[in-house]
Amino acid sequence: MSNKTVRWGLLGAGRITNTFAKDMPLVNNSVISAVAARSLNNAQAFAEKYAIEKAYEGYDALYADPDIDVIYISTPHTLHYEQTRKALLAGKHVLCEKPFVVSPEQGEELTQLAKQKGLFLMEAMWTWFLPAIQKAQQWVREGRIGELKEIQADFGFPIEYGPEKREWNVELAGGCTFDMGIYPVALNRLFNHDEPLNWQITGKRAENGADKTIKAILDYGDRLSILGSSFEYKLPNYAFILGTEGYVAIPDFWCASSAKLFNGDECIETFVDERKGTGFEFQIQHTVDSILAECSESQVVSHEDSLAFQRDIQRILTAF
Repeated sequence: MSNKTVRWGLLGAGRITNTFAKDMPLVNNSVISAVAARSLNNAQAFAEKYAIEKAYEGYDALYADPDIDVIYISTPHTLHYEQTRKALLAGKHVLCEKPFVVSPEQGEELTQLAKQKGLFLMEAMWTWFLPAIQKAQQWVREGRIGELKEIQADFGFPIEYGPEKREWNVELAGGCTFDMGIYPVALNRLFNHDEPLNWQITGKRAENGADKTIKAILDYGDRLSILGSSFEYKLPNYAFILGTEGYVAIPDFWCASSAKLFNGDECIETFVDERKGTGFEFQIQHTVDSILAECSESQVVSHEDSLAFQRDIQRILTAF
């Protein structure tokens, strides 16, 4: 099957879909065959920009298109469940933007449906595929920082308040935890697979009830994790993986292009990736390779990983 081309349909034509389309030329055995948007004009403009053969108004035609193998979903969080469900019922593989859904129950239903249908389904946690993040994992696995003791990760920057804005709109699962907190939550889960013994969570909410700043301390007994996100102010957006003999520092970890390994105060190794694209190309290639290998689940971002993200987010949001 290695010479087969996987044909993509894009569901949504917004900013993040542009990033996806820009990185597609860097992916092997892969082509975008169609794009669907609420507005036909938007779909046609997107199709013309990226030389995509077909443009659809609305999404039903995309689900029904027999020439589409996999659908990439990049709409607001609250639409992901229904759109992923329809795509799977139509026999399409799915790569769905994070957060994959807005409750653990939705996630359970969709992962079960994908398994029943024998279809590949993955949350687009692109951070996990970045070379700098994978290098950090390698350093930790090799014992370069000694015994893992603490994860620190935060992601936030100010977004002007407006209850009608997508980021703040509670009807669209607005708030910093789903929008930005998913990144530190996922980074923590990459290194801590077990469940915390204790949580300490504090947060602030906007006038409409949307969460605007959160801090969470997770106690694993022999380890701690300190996670944060905010719509109120700029956070460092760093990840630190701390051990008994050293630590790893990753600037802008959510889109990481570099990582540094420290022993005490001394930087003993620096990794800088040489990617040609934005960084989406790695998760796209993984999806394509998984589909061609007839996998129903990713070996990197598993269904259980995505369900764990949802459980952690719900724990945070219900604590304050």
